[in-house]
Amino acid sequence: MTLIEELKQRGFIHQCTNEKALSDLLNSGSIKFYIGFDCTAKSLHVGSLIQIMIMRLFQKYGHHPIVLIGKGTTKIGDPSGKDETRKILSSKDIDTNASNLEKVFNKFLDFQSNNKAILSDNSLWLDKLNYINFLRDYGKHFTINKMLSFDSVKIRLEREQSLSFVEFNYMIFQAYDFFELNKRNECILQIGGSDQWGNIVNGIELIRRSIGKESFGLTTPLLTNANGDKMGKTADGAIWLNAEFFSSYDYWQFWRNIDERDVFRFLKLFTDLPIGEIDKIESDSKDNINLAKI
Repeated sequence: MTLIEELKQRGFIHQCTNEKALSDLLNSGSIKFYIGFDCTAKSLHVGSLIQIMIMRLFQKYGHHPIVLIGKGTTKIGDPSGKDETRKILSSKDIDTNASNLEKVFNKFLDFQSNNKAILSDNSLWLDKLNYINFLRDYGKHFTINKMLSFDSVKIRLEREQSLSFVEFNYMIFQAYDFFELNKRNECILQIGGSDQWGNIVNGIELIRRSIGKESFGLTTPLLTNANGDKMGKTADGAIWLNAEFFSSYDYWQFWRNIDERDVFRFLKLFTDLPIGEIDKIESDSKDNINLAKI
């Protein structure tokens, strides 16, 4: 089974640019890819687990994950999926949150093997940008027309909700992140949630127009439960991935109590169990899914 085939069988792919070319690259050797995580909260919640698990799967197939900690972009705030401007955090809070995020990645990814995961921080280049030079060199590759067409902007404007100029810049800086990682680490693939599609395409275009290289984008589906609710939060609050903010017992209870309709879909997304084994569990447990949960 190829990586793309397993990604599809597990339900990880929502959209992909030039899937055939990407699949050929993945099958021919090791590549570097990245996913970005801003430091807007004290921990990642379970809604981010789908991104972590796809990195883990890529690494199993011999590829190098780059975990991009967004200390720089956190200072701006991603408008994607938000009805209002994010709260601006202090540098101290951003550093604390970033440290908590790193603890999570150390549990799920391998930072020691030949295809070890790489930890990076976009403040290394974003904090040093000269804005005038940046606009002159890279702003010409972005059109207002296209930027206004992306959901992260369009939805806010259609609802007549304010969108600050700072937030409007976010998609340009995310595109620049991809550009920098391509130059620094030969990173050729960005992965993100479905709401990041426009930002990812911007990065691919910036790389192509600036240095003439081909790169790729892949998005994962919005993670919802059988009732259509977003994963990650409950009536009692967020399901944090850091144990100091959410106990191991409560975390186990969360998964133990999921809707029976979600069990086998979530087994494919959130465990390392082989597809065939999951299918067998599903077949053997048709009349007693509750027993399969145990």
